[in-house]
Amino acid sequence: MGGLGNFKEFLENFPKYGYQVFMPELPIYNSKLLDTNVKYFAKYINKFINSLKLNKVILVGNSLGGHIALVHANMFPSETKAIVLTGSSGLYENSMGDTYPRRGDYEFIKKKTQDVFYLPEIATKEVVDEVFESVNNRKKVLKILAVAKSAIRHNMSKDLPKINIPTAIIWGKDDKVTPPNVATEFDKLLPNSKLFWFDKCGHAPMMEHPKKFNKTVYNWLKDNNL
Repeated sequence: MGGLGNFKEFLENFPKYGYQVFMPELPIYNSKLLDTNVKYFAKYINKFINSLKLNKVILVGNSLGGHIALVHANMFPSETKAIVLTGSSGLYENSMGDTYPRRGDYEFIKKKTQDVFYLPEIATKEVVDEVFESVNNRKKVLKILAVAKSAIRHNMSKDLPKINIPTAIIWGKDDKVTPPNVATEFDKLLPNSKLFWFDKCGHAPMMEHPKKFNKTVYNWLKDNNL
């Protein structure tokens, strides 16, 4: 349920390092129900890349976005130059609870949104309101459930050893959604990866420590001549 605003600092500041940054919005709420799955979104990203005539891209993804980046790399390896994963699904993630969130309960949604971050105040009223609106929209709820089920079904443990593409894994030590052992497993299964830990950080390092996140990505790209 993350929006493009989650990468605001990255989008505004990373081009200063000399990179072009494109941020497509995934059609999670606009695609057909049957197309609301990680494989379709990976193909959508590939169409976006081709429409701009880009040559071998670096994909940066948080949570579901990281999962889609991995699927894209697996399906289109010749068009994927490198990957930056942060709090990625694809192996395991905790849901918002044992049942679907109580839609009308604003305080429940607020608490669950705050739990995504190490510091609760990162979940501003704007962020909470966006999540609350999504889970109270019947059409969006159906799409959220569909993509969540797709992510669970599309476990990548067997695919990861075949993805021999430079991958930075940036993870919060206090991530409750995709716990630290998930990052360790990604690092173990991916043949060309490097793991970076962020202290006092939950599920969204690019929001919680934006300057450190940008610098970590840049230094890793530079070290790998990317």
